[in-house]
Amino acid sequence: MNFEYFIAKRLIKGKEHKSSISSAIIKIAIFAIAIGMVMMLITVATGIGLQRKIREKVAAFNGHVIITSYDNNNSVESLIPIKKEQHFYPNFVDVDGIAYVQEFATKAGLIRTEDNFEGVVVKGIGSNYNWSYFKEYLVEGVLPDFTNPRNNQILISSYISSRLGLAVGDKANTVFLKKNSSSNIPANIRAFEIVGIYDSGFQEFDEKFIFADIRHIQKMNKWEENQVGGFEVFIDDFDEIDQKGREVYNSIPSDLEAQTIALKYGSIFEWLKLFDLNIIGIISIIILVAGINMITALLVLILERTPMIGILKSLGTNDWSIRKVFLYNAGYLILLGLFWGNLIGIGLLFIQKHYGVIGLNPATYHVSTAPVYIDLWYILLLNIGTMILCLLMLLIPSFVIAKISPSKAIRFQ
Repeated sequence: MNFEYFIAKRLIKGKEHKSSISSAIIKIAIFAIAIGMVMMLITVATGIGLQRKIREKVAAFNGHVIITSYDNNNSVESLIPIKKEQHFYPNFVDVDGIAYVQEFATKAGLIRTEDNFEGVVVKGIGSNYNWSYFKEYLVEGVLPDFTNPRNNQILISSYISSRLGLAVGDKANTVFLKKNSSSNIPANIRAFEIVGIYDSGFQEFDEKFIFADIRHIQKMNKWEENQVGGFEVFIDDFDEIDQKGREVYNSIPSDLEAQTIALKYGSIFEWLKLFDLNIIGIISIIILVAGINMITALLVLILERTPMIGILKSLGTNDWSIRKVFLYNAGYLILLGLFWGNLIGIGLLFIQKHYGVIGLNPATYHVSTAPVYIDLWYILLLNIGTMILCLLMLLIPSFVIAKISPSKAIRFQ
């Protein structure tokens, strides 16, 4: 057995330290490591979780890359139609990493009830629309089925539903203003049937978007069946959104524009980037505090074991071997703290993930409960990084051993 490890193991198992001066300090050091790991796990899990959840919500309403006509001028409405017959639809074969492409069209309208009204943007979608993002947001009713050409079904948000007093099964009389029309009737009126209510928690979108069959917008705009307002492109890896956005732009016709949601909603994504700096700052502070506690504990252990150090030196043991004894001892304390920290931290994260105990203000964070993202890789990185950094910090106080004289140490009481 390794000599240094053998001595360290005897020190760890020894019962005399439980009533010694170092006992309380060691417990505080272990507690600091455990609490630090809990805080780091919560910080990373909630930070990444919030970033991923908000990105998913923005993509649910827009896709990752939006292809429209240049002449739309960032209007909320689809002004200039695009032909569906494009080389990138329905399969974008020219660019790798594209999950799917779907068509859409938007039109501004007004939902009117007997005593109230609300401005909305009707998003027209086709029968091939991917509802995977919206399944978790559905709070009442069912998702619309647009396979029937005579379908008047719509999906509205709980925000609009509560403001107008509408429920599943009600009719939503929606008014659309005609533009450049020679008709005596200045507006189109559609009596939609509400079949579902969603709540994404993202008020910027919930307060205006309702989902209807794209054929309603095509008919009101006097478009052909093969004309749409634009295309939403979904990619496999969000981390590659800037690169994929450029590749999509370079592969589409010159009269079309491709814009990523990171550019369209720049303020939101710049805010999300600040979370990375916050996470790094919090982890750095926590590791520094934990390291200082371990340095204090190690110094106390060294001072308490000064006679033992003198005996080992008088027997010919070099300074590095003695330092390794105490580093093994400190490493055990760090592992003990990490064990309890992981046990408590991961337990709390699972409780939050499944029960949503901690709530957030949707107006500020765009989510009603704190989302968590649990992944084995970042848990391992946090543990390994904390272990290595703490041990590196402990190398400095271990040099105190070299200053201890064997003759004085043996007489030390």
